[in-house]
Amino acid sequence: MKKIIFILLLSLLYIAPSYADKADLEKIENYLNNMQTLRAGFVQMASNGGTAEGKLFIAKPSKIRMEYTSPDPLLVVGNGDYVIYNDKELDQVTNIDYKDIPATMILTQKIKFDGSNLKVIDLYKDNGQTSITVEMPKTPGVKPITLIFDNSPFQLKQWKVIDQQNIEVTISLFNIEKDIPLEPKLFKFDKKAGNSQSKTQRK
Repeated sequence: MKKIIFILLLSLLYIAPSYADKADLEKIENYLNNMQTLRAGFVQMASNGGTAEGKLFIAKPSKIRMEYTSPDPLLVVGNGDYVIYNDKELDQVTNIDYKDIPATMILTQKIKFDGSNLKVIDLYKDNGQTSITVEMPKTPGVKPITLIFDNSPFQLKQWKVIDQQNIEVTISLFNIEKDIPLEPKLFKFDKKAGNSQSKTQRK
């Protein structure tokens, strides 16, 4: 009898994490799916020692703007059709497909970790944070992304990606404002105008 009880306890210990994982996945899905806009400052750190900072704007679906502050002359604008990478110092503009940038999964109107479009390869939770690492099986050339959430209050605080040079890039968010009005012009790239529209978004 004691042996049977011991086996049952082991079974419960084995099953419990799967239920917890399911609840955590649903919590992450609900957070991302309910988020419509986001504004935050960000700090970018790379495993090769590079650092940068700037301002992030998101409007779903598919809109993103990352303004890097001086001395980094970079601007990233996702207008819904493609992501524009503007190196102001080199006077160079590059158009990138959304599917080639793993972080753009955050911009999707409906996120579902179904194992087909988005496959969870790691999920970790402690008292302070929850992290999830996701790969996109249908775009095998794109490396996984890790999203990190604060648990209280539950909100996205960081993401990590590996670039084409195998450098890990970490984006950490601060002063997060969620579901606030954002000017549509933020997500329109106008090289001649200098793309300084975000100054109208701050008081």
